[in-house]
This record gives sequence, C-alpha cells and structure tokens, in this order.
Amino acid sequence: MSYLLIALGSALGGMARHWCTALISARLDSMFPWGTVLVNVSGSLLIGVSAALLEPGSRWGGGQAARDFVMVGLLGGYTTFSAFSLQTLQLLRQDKWWLACANVAGSVAACLIAVWLGYLAVASLQKGAA
Repeated sequence: MSYLLIALGSALGGMARHWCTALISARLDSMFPWGTVLVNVSGSLLIGVSAALLEPGSRWGGGQAARDFVMVGLLGGYTTFSAFSLQTLQLLRQDKWWLACANVAGSVAACLIAVWLGYLAVASLQKGAA
C-alpha cells in the first residue's frame, strides 16, 4: 500500500510541478530558471510544514501512510533537483557562471530557510494549541 500511495503522490506532485514551472516561465521572460527555484522553495516550505504536522506523536499525527503520500510521493514528485542540476549545467555551458552560482547558492539558501520556517510555523502553532 505504501508504494501505491507514493506512486499516486509522485504523479500528482509531478503534474503540479509541471503546471507551476510552465506558469512562471510563461509570465517571466528570463534566462534564470525562476520556475524551478519557486517549485523547490515552495516544496521545501511545504515539506517543513508536513514534517511538523505529520511527525509521529504530534497533535495531527497521520501515520506512516500519510507521511509516505505527502512527503515522499507528493512533495518528492513536486520538487525538482534534477531539473535544477540540468539548468545549472546549461548556465555553466553558456558561460553564465554568475547566474549558475546565484542559482546554486540562492536555491540552497532559500530552500533551507523555507523548510525551517515551515517547520517552525507549525511547531509554534502546535505549542500554542496545547
């Protein structure tokens, strides 16, 4: 059952990623991969929220099946490390070193901050509700 939940979540996450990156790309005419950055940062925020909400023993709980579906499947399919890597390589091959470095440093920093904020927000809410 776990594999089925992960597969379903991955399919939904992949479709959401494709929709989001296409929407951003259509609205921004830029060499910089803003769609991928937005997906990875929002995915990091959401996995931080999910980790806090679905943590074993937390108020919301949800169990391993919910964690598999949301965190491994849905958000694993939604975030795009492989696309991030390819886009960074393309920037390097075009001799756009400063954009490649900005993409790596900015994406990693923004994703770490987002996952921390997502987790912190839910953990604070749970403490206040206790």
